[in-house]
Amino acid sequence: MKKVLLAALVILGLHPALRAADPAPLTSLHQIHALENADANNGYPVLFEATVTYYRGFERTLFVQDGNEAIFVSYPKDAKVVPGDRIRVKGITQGDFRPMVIADSITVLGHVALPKPVPASFPELIQARRDCLRVTVHGIVRSADMKLDYSLQPSSIRIHILTGDGTVEAEVDDTDQRAPGDLLDAEVEVTGAVSGVLDGKAQMAGVLMHVSSLADVKVLHHASLNFSDIPLTPMDEVLAGYRVHDLTQRVRVRGTLTYYEPGSKAVLQQGSKSLMIYTLGHSLDLSIGDLVDATGFPGTHNGFLTLKEATIESLHQASPAQPTTATWSQLASSRHIFDLVSIEGKVLAQVRLPSEDEYVLQADGQIFTAYYRNLTGPIPMRDVPIGSRIRVTGICVLEDANPYKGQVPFSILLRSFDDIDVIAPPSMLNMRNLMLLAGLLFLIVLIATARSWTLERRVRLQTAAMAARVEEEAALERRRSRILEDINGSEPLAGILEQICELVSSTLGGAPCWCEIADGARLGNAPVESGETQPLAVEIPSRSGSALGMIYAGAAPSKLSKAAEREALSIGARVATLAIETRRLYTDLVRRSEFDLLTDIHNRFSLDKQMDTRIEEADRVAGIFGLIYIDLDKFKDVNDHYGHHIGDLYLQEVASRMKRQLRGGDILARLGGDEFAALLGRVRSRADIEEIVRRIERSFDDPFVVESYVLQGSASIGFALYPEDGTTKSALLSAADSAMYAIKNERHRTAAGAIASS
Repeated sequence: MKKVLLAALVILGLHPALRAADPAPLTSLHQIHALENADANNGYPVLFEATVTYYRGFERTLFVQDGNEAIFVSYPKDAKVVPGDRIRVKGITQGDFRPMVIADSITVLGHVALPKPVPASFPELIQARRDCLRVTVHGIVRSADMKLDYSLQPSSIRIHILTGDGTVEAEVDDTDQRAPGDLLDAEVEVTGAVSGVLDGKAQMAGVLMHVSSLADVKVLHHASLNFSDIPLTPMDEVLAGYRVHDLTQRVRVRGTLTYYEPGSKAVLQQGSKSLMIYTLGHSLDLSIGDLVDATGFPGTHNGFLTLKEATIESLHQASPAQPTTATWSQLASSRHIFDLVSIEGKVLAQVRLPSEDEYVLQADGQIFTAYYRNLTGPIPMRDVPIGSRIRVTGICVLEDANPYKGQVPFSILLRSFDDIDVIAPPSMLNMRNLMLLAGLLFLIVLIATARSWTLERRVRLQTAAMAARVEEEAALERRRSRILEDINGSEPLAGILEQICELVSSTLGGAPCWCEIADGARLGNAPVESGETQPLAVEIPSRSGSALGMIYAGAAPSKLSKAAEREALSIGARVATLAIETRRLYTDLVRRSEFDLLTDIHNRFSLDKQMDTRIEEADRVAGIFGLIYIDLDKFKDVNDHYGHHIGDLYLQEVASRMKRQLRGGDILARLGGDEFAALLGRVRSRADIEEIVRRIERSFDDPFVVESYVLQGSASIGFALYPEDGTTKSALLSAADSAMYAIKNERHRTAAGAIASS
């Protein structure tokens, strides 16, 4: 038996003795498929023959098949092949979702008949049992649209096919610019090479068929009705046509609990695999680092693999996961989705928000955030000095799992403030210390100048000239210091840039200096364009992205070298970069602190500030103002039945409608969850507030269309009048809240009485 196994290993080129020398090439797809991904990554040589089943030249997508086995081949050049070509492929293996081949050369041997397609069911496809094979899928066309590409690449047709067990996506190469509307609701058989829709971790997230032309889409039965023959349905009754027959099976997974947010979500990790779990459970028996089982229904969300409607049970066994140390580029590549990771960065800012605390960090010249969600109410935020170098550990979360879009933004979701480890305090080489040092040096210069006056008269003129030069340099230093103070203050950016141009002009002996901001204004002392001389120009660099603008200098009156002029401009450009990016970062942080990130309206912190202002103004002029408290009815049912994604979209639409009912000068704020408040500045009586309340209530009359769902919403609304119902913020909020709950309770009693009487 051992001899048989050894012979098999020799045939496959896997025997250790053969690995030491140059192994013989693998000559069949069967031998390549016998490799594990880890072995394929060793780059075994291959030399085999196969038939082309699909080729898209502009993206180098090539599928080949030999008998009942197929594989994906990557070739950096244009292979100039068509389906049916018999080719010889020479190259090496590489691990991916399954072993694939990186080709060095492709030789066309002739043209043969295409392999007979294999009928394939959805379970076979989603389980990758037909990966890369030429298959036929039978189903109903749910959508068929042109996929237009505005580059030089040809267009294609994207078709979604509903099979008995799931949806298959097919991309058909076709230069016909007409949308294939006659395919809608048709029963079809589609033939093509099949592959998986993969996320950044090479995990299966869907099924994709690669179809060479519309000739491979065979219509078995056309739709019973044409598009124009479908009867019209009132917009508020479209849900009458909604049907779901869900056969998705419940599955069970096991892994280490690396994140847990009761009633919302959790993350499980097992080795290099991790999974987002959506759950409504509130278990007190779960702890980070426990080995747990989760049962639920598989699915995807924004390209991420997920487990929905899940239940999590602890196995009461500690199995802590070790974080993966990563760089910014590694995390931005989407290959660490939901992994427990660790990354170092420099603290640029820290922001306290009602529902979460954020740290803005910089690593490898790039910016990302680490945030902690306040699940049980506000707790003291860990104060980390700006400029500190820290290591954060947490869950890597991204906006997009598509591995073919390059680098994508990411954030680190912290489990607790213990996930922050301060590696080094802020550097002593900061602006304040530099200013103190400059002051000390200036003082030394002054002392040396004073002592010089004691020298003999014959050197006093020379000393005076030296003192004048020192004073000039000191004046320039004071101007630089003032500019740096203004950058960190509240001076307008345009004024700061004008000062920078004046400073450069002084350094160049009065030469005209100006700057042009990208997509912005021209500032400084720009001369009338005469065309006689070309001004010296230096780019205002950006720490990330394209340049921020240009800074220019005209001909200098003094005899300065070009190198000295360019150096002065470069210093001015660097200070301009600091001014522009500091002001943009400050503006962004102020907005994050005062506006709700989901609905883009004011948050509780901003409402508190506005109420302080209104109370102060009302007391000064003996005026009044109103506060409306709004609580959405049955919002929890929306999240429970449709998921948090639909709930978030519903909140955005509700906020948009309510905001349109307010007047100029009124403020709408989200207090948290499904609670809102409106601050009315110009009112004369309760009747004015009641009119706004009625307008807000009527904004819920029409149903909300969220993606494919139609939701009927309502709200309970109470209000209070200052100072009649309260003379402080808390008293006014309490009065409006009590009025809201009185209305909500009255509705419940009325509804209960109606049910009892019926």
